[in-house]
Amino acid sequence: MNDNDIQRLVSVLEEIRDNQKLQLERQEEALSLQREQFAMVQKQYERAERLQDRAEEIQMKGAQLVSGARKALAIVLPIIIVLIVYLSWLIFR
Repeated sequence: MNDNDIQRLVSVLEEIRDNQKLQLERQEEALSLQREQFAMVQKQYERAERLQDRAEEIQMKGAQLVSGARKALAIVLPIIIVLIVYLSWLIFR
């Protein structure tokens, strides 16, 4: 090998080294972006979980209201029917 070949070899090795550095920088940027995206997804997941918990609480309260309304209707409806019958009896007597 002569000086020209050695110089070309050194130039190629330097180019390989520079490209490797560039590739490492790009990988670092990509990794940083992936970390940011993961943090964003994790934040969205936590928000969705809170919303789901809140929706479940609202559904439970709604079920309790419906249950209470059914119980009240079971008590009030017979009373109303008895009062209507009594009122009819008073009117048509």
